[in-house]
Amino acid sequence: MKKTNRRHFIKQGVASTALAAITGSALSAQATPSQTAGPFYPITPQKDQDFDLTQIDGHTQKALGEVVVIHGQVVDTKGDPIDNATVDIWQANAAGRYNHPHDTNTAPLDPHFQGWAIVQSGENGGFKFKTIIPGAYPVSAEWSRPPHIHFKVSKAGFQEVVTQMYFPDNPLNDVDKLLQSKDAHEQKMMIANADEEQKDRLNYQIVMAAV
Repeated sequence: MKKTNRRHFIKQGVASTALAAITGSALSAQATPSQTAGPFYPITPQKDQDFDLTQIDGHTQKALGEVVVIHGQVVDTKGDPIDNATVDIWQANAAGRYNHPHDTNTAPLDPHFQGWAIVQSGENGGFKFKTIIPGAYPVSAEWSRPPHIHFKVSKAGFQEVVTQMYFPDNPLNDVDKLLQSKDAHEQKMMIANADEEQKDRLNYQIVMAAV
């Protein structure tokens, strides 16, 4: 089996056609822009897939890195909440490395970082993850990917959303080939919003279109 290649998947994402974006209030009739899932979706089974990626069940130590809590909501294109959607996230650790056998990044693994979580949205479409801000990592000598978290959101009757969430005010956002392949409005949708009252909290919305 041919080994998965990081650069191949990322270039595919740059070349892919962007989906249209919505306003922050979810009043338009369009869904969250899509982005490539990349080559590092988890393939190693793990029992602990809960919302807290900073603490693995049975470990006394916690993950390295700056802790952030992501408060999200899944809604439809009318702005109505979608309950019981499956929200699947995966990401690199604080050093910028994925816990995946095909990641050739020489950055260290963090044995105490969960790296992957799956939760269901609640009655108001809400969900929450406690994690760490992932590190940037190099794609080539000229390009480093900014911190980002992969999302895959699904529910029967809706088109699956596969996208990436970016962190506000990170300078690498401005030169990232994947993010910059979107228009300004789409980029705004894909960058989480800082919470004015809680500095360790980000707010993020996923919009799903009906099938």
